[in-house]
Amino acid sequence: MNASNSIGIVSAKRAQFDTPLVFRSGAVLPRYELVYETYGKLNAEKSNAILVCHALSGNHHVAGYYADDAENIGWWDNMIGPGKPINTDKFFVIGVNNLGGCHGSTGPSSIDPETSHPYGANFPVITVEDWVESQARLADLLGIRQFAAVIGGSLGGMQALQWSLALPDRVRNVLAIAAAPHLTAQNIAFNDVARSAILNDPNFHGGNFYRHNAVPTHGLRLARMLGHITDLSDDAMADKFGRELRDGQFNYGYEIEFEIESYLRHQGDKFASSFDANTYLLMTKALDYFDPAHDFGGDLNRAFARAKAGFLVISFTTDWRFSPERAREIVRPLLHNRRNVSYAEITSTHGHDSFLMEEPHYFDVVRAYLDNVAEELSS
Repeated sequence: MNASNSIGIVSAKRAQFDTPLVFRSGAVLPRYELVYETYGKLNAEKSNAILVCHALSGNHHVAGYYADDAENIGWWDNMIGPGKPINTDKFFVIGVNNLGGCHGSTGPSSIDPETSHPYGANFPVITVEDWVESQARLADLLGIRQFAAVIGGSLGGMQALQWSLALPDRVRNVLAIAAAPHLTAQNIAFNDVARSAILNDPNFHGGNFYRHNAVPTHGLRLARMLGHITDLSDDAMADKFGRELRDGQFNYGYEIEFEIESYLRHQGDKFASSFDANTYLLMTKALDYFDPAHDFGGDLNRAFARAKAGFLVISFTTDWRFSPERAREIVRPLLHNRRNVSYAEITSTHGHDSFLMEEPHYFDVVRAYLDNVAEELSS
């Protein structure tokens, strides 16, 4: 591991909250825990904090690596660290595992103290608004009254947008990357198919599979395979796999023949062994429900009138799930409300996954924007 550009060894922290959290659905969680990691140093004014919100399959382990597992590198390690676009020489960066997650924060696989069994299907359906509320409580615990920036890609970008709307005085800048103001009908349809694969797995047991010592592996595999297809671009799949045959010939059957089939099944198996099925259902539903304009008669101009932050909105040319046009749907109401907004459309072949890749133009844009934020903090 190269110490010159890596955070280095990191460790997770755990915060417990005993004040009940009332969900947007009306459900109440009496107490909960959030697992998080921090990188860099919080300044004396506590004004240089950046919150990184993760996407559907992400977690709190955003950068660095663990002392007992140097191969377990944070999912955005290429973006965060000394001298990197999110520069830990200048900022105090926080990564948190969303409530309802399966990487340490209270979620469906956690033990419900009322029953001494995992919450399972009894864990409340969660929304992006609920996540922002829980993250704000973590900020309160750390003494952070205002974030220098809230940053996220995909579902994380939606959380960043919600921060600017729900708590406009608590965030100075928002970086919404590969995001949209709401899902299209097509995207909701993809999520429904993925959920159906899980719900109809005989090992799902209505969400209480923990009690049966079962895992709905088949459903999770299919859900991940579908998700992976939608995250990649046609060009990326063609460049990486084309129509390559594993054995160089047709076998005239239904076993794995094409390299793309092998890749997708490998990704499905890997995901199913590390992710919780109920968490997958919750995360995709949160995506479906996110719609800031819902309470404003579908009017995004009115919805974004609440925002006070500066914005950087980034899209990628081959991202067909959250296309550049969807990103411009964020930009237009911000301009209408005379907010300070910058927009960059990055040429990339990686589809929706582009926000995870080390594209030079993309990284330069993020670095330049955050360097300006750092200068404003020091002036």
